[in-house]
Amino acid sequence: MTAANPATGMPAPPPSARKWTGGRITGHVLMALWIVAGAYLLYYLSINVASPFVQKYWGEYVDGFVVTVQIVAASLLIGAALSVPIAFARNSQWRIFRWPAYGYVYFFRGTPLLAQTFLIYYGAGSFRAELQSIGLWWFFREAIYCIIFAFSLNTSAYQAEILRGAILNVPRGQWEGGMALGLPRTVIFFKIILPQALMVALRPYGNEIILMIKGSAIASIVTVFDLMGETRRAFSRSYDFQAYIWAAVLYLLIVEMLRRIWDRLETRLTRHLKR
Repeated sequence: MTAANPATGMPAPPPSARKWTGGRITGHVLMALWIVAGAYLLYYLSINVASPFVQKYWGEYVDGFVVTVQIVAASLLIGAALSVPIAFARNSQWRIFRWPAYGYVYFFRGTPLLAQTFLIYYGAGSFRAELQSIGLWWFFREAIYCIIFAFSLNTSAYQAEILRGAILNVPRGQWEGGMALGLPRTVIFFKIILPQALMVALRPYGNEIILMIKGSAIASIVTVFDLMGETRRAFSRSYDFQAYIWAAVLYLLIVEMLRRIWDRLETRLTRHLKR
């Protein structure tokens, strides 16, 4: 039985209704704060778009932007190529393949990307003589090559799990139907299973690309002048805090542009599923 309000004599609202009303008020307040913060940011950027700082360092920001795109694109492509055999090994019935692949994925998904980058960039120097003897020191002495190598290994582990999960998500009946038609297993996989798996993996792949873009800022720590590296250099010379504000805006633009492109791609490729 609902207790009455002693002041009005009317039944008091249940606790769930009061909690829901309070949540709505909190949500409106937070939304108003976001709107105010966004409006102030737009105002701040509009009055500083032609500032001496922007005129002096805008070219360097563009160069850093290009380096960031190159690092992310190369890492994702190499990682995608590595993820296919890793995903196959993870799904293999042979322990000799499955266990090493599991250890690989477990390590690169369970440790920070920063630690992996330091292990490769600084750790390679400890084996300089050995790397020179096999002709690989030219690769590991360059920071940008080490960054692409570390990022590729990291994203290949995540992409392998995305691909593996997508393949397992395809119904077993697809395999059985292909074998009933007498198709080879390779044809069944590449013509039937893989296209369906990639449809399932589209959204996780998009999330992985966005995470790689944001994680690429780690490259600046090992002297690679990507977007964040150019930002740090501009701030060290000017001590103007808007250096980081412009970097945040550029990263936001990259992510938003990629998100829209990926949404269009997903809509295009899955249009037959919505009929």
